[in-house]
Amino acid sequence: MKDRLYQPTVLRALMDRHTIRAKKGFGQNFLIDRHALEEIIDAVCGDDDAAQCSVLEVGPGLGTLTQALCEEGFAKVLTIEKDTSLVPILQETLGDYDNVDVHFGDALSMDLEPILAKAPAGSNLCFAANLPYYITTPLLMRFLEAHVPFRRMVIMVQKEVAQRLTAHAGTKEYGAITVAVQYYATPRIVTIVPAGSFMPKPNVDSAVVALAMKEQRPLAENPQAEILFFRVVKAAFAMRRKTLHNALRAEFSHLGKEGVQAWLGSAMIDPQRRGETLTLEEFLYLTNKFPIME
Repeated sequence: MKDRLYQPTVLRALMDRHTIRAKKGFGQNFLIDRHALEEIIDAVCGDDDAAQCSVLEVGPGLGTLTQALCEEGFAKVLTIEKDTSLVPILQETLGDYDNVDVHFGDALSMDLEPILAKAPAGSNLCFAANLPYYITTPLLMRFLEAHVPFRRMVIMVQKEVAQRLTAHAGTKEYGAITVAVQYYATPRIVTIVPAGSFMPKPNVDSAVVALAMKEQRPLAENPQAEILFFRVVKAAFAMRRKTLHNALRAEFSHLGKEGVQAWLGSAMIDPQRRGETLTLEEFLYLTNKFPIME
């Protein structure tokens, strides 16, 4: 299909022809903003030539972004769509492209290996998705924790979520998801996408976030320390009003009051601080100073 799917008239005619409507349960809001689409494509490409990259896209919907990725000339566009009722639509919208593979299933649980194996050898692997609010965190963490060698991940999320992903320590937006994402990547907001850029129109604005993946995770060579790091982060944010000392004492009760006090002291962190004031580097240092890690 060569008609541009970001055009509302084209999209509406397509949906009417197939007698479908956007499903709220799947978080379906279809992009009709050409500028936002171009921003996503540019972010996925980065400094690379599209022909040297393959893209894993989660949630193609009617195929708007998928079509643009194919047209841009990416070596391979691999998509995962949960809604099987979209099979005939995607056959129509993407049938003319030989650089796309569409897979139906749940991206939260599917085996990624056979899908990613379809990317041409030597191509740089990137990720793109318009993430529904209700699965943003689990889906994002699923792909980060899978340790897939993405060069970049570009996601569309609610504006509020984008602000959390890119937040700095000490701000109200800063939380466990901020630290977790920034452990794996350096995020930036590419552009704000108004609610009117979607059909149907959602209640809030969205944002495109680009994650530049780190070549090496800070604790990649020490799996036990990596597990401990995320445990420390989760504990620090579990009770935001509590001091770091009390939050960690609740999680690591076997250390006792004095043990936690000594642990924080060895990391030169004031026990009266709160978790949201610690930077990524401080969380890493604190993890490395855990009694059994020394």
